[in-house]
Amino acid sequence: MEASKDIIHPRLLKHYRDNVQSKLVEEFKYTNINQVPRITKVTLNMGLGKALQTPKMIESALKELSMITGQAPVPTKAKRDIANFKLRAGNKIGAMVTLRRLRMWDFLDRFINVALPRVRDFRGVSAKGFDGNGNYSVGVREQIVFPEVEYDAIDSIKGLNISVVTTAKTDDEARALLRELGMPFRDQNKGQ
Repeated sequence: MEASKDIIHPRLLKHYRDNVQSKLVEEFKYTNINQVPRITKVTLNMGLGKALQTPKMIESALKELSMITGQAPVPTKAKRDIANFKLRAGNKIGAMVTLRRLRMWDFLDRFINVALPRVRDFRGVSAKGFDGNGNYSVGVREQIVFPEVEYDAIDSIKGLNISVVTTAKTDDEARALLRELGMPFRDQNKGQ
């Protein structure tokens, strides 16, 4: 079976190839185009501590994550017993999904250009979410900022963590990559 040559590439991927790569080569003086940082995967994680009391919460979280990402998430399970939280190893306590390739670029485009502007009192994302190795994590307090989630169909407000993994060697390179892709970082001079 021959692969179709009419693949529609996401808008953000086209922007990365046409504009961002050349700007990063110019800014960081890369000698080879393969040195330019790129995004390898995006992971969405929804931790649900209340799921122990209400088991239906896991099913709703899985459904909402699949609507947001267009990919089936997997439930995450507790690794060990914790008596103070009445938690047993193997209990389902969350949901996660890893996006790569075209779905990753499509999700990032929708997250940056559609979901983030819908956040209440939004002033930009924190630039402190970098881990020192060029990866960025940001938390979203309400899953309803994504237009795919029907507000009337949700049972409770749930937050989620979004981790963007890049090939950047430093946080400055990753910050420049995400800034050029349109990530609205909060101005550090104005405080929080």
